[in-house]
Amino acid sequence: MSKFAGKHFAILGAGRSGLGAARLARLHGAEVTVMDEGAPEKIKSALDKQHAEGFRTLSGQAAKDLVVNPGDYDLVILSPGLDAGWPFPKKFTDAGVPLTGEMEFAFNLTDMELVGITGTNGKSTCTELIAHLFNACGKKSVPCGNHGMSLSEVVSSGVPYDVLSLEISSFQLETIQNYRAKASLWLNFAPDHLDRYPGMEEYYAAKARIFENVTGQDVAIVRAGETVDTGKAKKMTFSAYGAEADWTYQGGRIHAHPDGVVFDVKSTLRGRHNMENVMAAMMACQVHGLSLKDMRAALNGYEAPAHRCELVRVLNGREFINDSKATNLHALEACIGAMERPIVLIVGGKEKGLDYTPLRASLNGQVRAMVCIGEIAGALKATFQDLLPCQTAVDMADAVQQAAQISKPGDSIILSPGTSSFDMYTGYAQRGEAFRSAVQSLN
Repeated sequence: MSKFAGKHFAILGAGRSGLGAARLARLHGAEVTVMDEGAPEKIKSALDKQHAEGFRTLSGQAAKDLVVNPGDYDLVILSPGLDAGWPFPKKFTDAGVPLTGEMEFAFNLTDMELVGITGTNGKSTCTELIAHLFNACGKKSVPCGNHGMSLSEVVSSGVPYDVLSLEISSFQLETIQNYRAKASLWLNFAPDHLDRYPGMEEYYAAKARIFENVTGQDVAIVRAGETVDTGKAKKMTFSAYGAEADWTYQGGRIHAHPDGVVFDVKSTLRGRHNMENVMAAMMACQVHGLSLKDMRAALNGYEAPAHRCELVRVLNGREFINDSKATNLHALEACIGAMERPIVLIVGGKEKGLDYTPLRASLNGQVRAMVCIGEIAGALKATFQDLLPCQTAVDMADAVQQAAQISKPGDSIILSPGTSSFDMYTGYAQRGEAFRSAVQSLN
């Protein structure tokens, strides 16, 4: 008999995570209704996908007006973009309906091994690199979770992966109960998502739950100097910035200290922050049985992911670099610190409640001009115009034109926004493509 036969589940959020959860719930016999408060005309594409697979949906005002009575639903499954404390999910929990997150729901329905990756920055790069290393070394893997396919999509597909490379956001960790992994990665922690959390302590506490259920047989891989409780797991550390650690990086070489192994890094990944991603990824894969020799070979020819310190073009002696994935201050600072040329910086986007004044100390004279875009363009200009030339632009094409005009041969013109893109774009990828297109249009 199917696990959830005769059960009725409400799935909140009609996007990719919601669709994956709907598929997985139906696969196990549940009747599902997918609900989203978004206006139907604004989420038409998502609703069309749900309808194409035969799922019942409730959207817009109909979802907002829904009255939930005790016994109406057996479970409510939350997409990670929604907060369990918001009024819509609370309709269900106030009526006594158990709530779980999409990732937790999928975790409880699979026995596939996985590596869990969290951190404020570098998660996607590290997640992709781990999957690449596994696949290149003979273990079938896929990057998923908060990056690429949702965990529910992967589990419902029926594909038997050897190890999953699972990027996990703080939002997904808010609703875990049983989740754990053999190798858990804590890449870094910095201010972010203060539009979602009351303060840093709440954001930190959500992320730290990645270690909540670990056992003595598990491994916690943590950036040296980070203060986080790793529970019962064996702790291993890495650093590319001179700190004492189990793995370190210096002068283009990685030192794997417990094994006494030293090797050159041959990869298209740029900057020390990416060398930390390489070390963390290799340490996680080693926990799952991959050899250093095989992983070194797999790193050769690895292409850096799009929108992450990605070289788009060299024109008139200027590098144009797309770092649209830098959606917070820490990522922006990491990008600046990884570069060797003078920088003309394109920065700005959605107002997320972040304080940009700490960036003043990170410019180091290397950023010699700024072009500010988006909701926070005016505020950024006011923050930095006493330090260096600052201009505002109406859109990406205008920003690229202005940056090109004020730059000099030998400069790097970098889109590294330091905030989210949703004021102007559907996500960082669309923003990065707009930058690419504007750069390619330059004469």
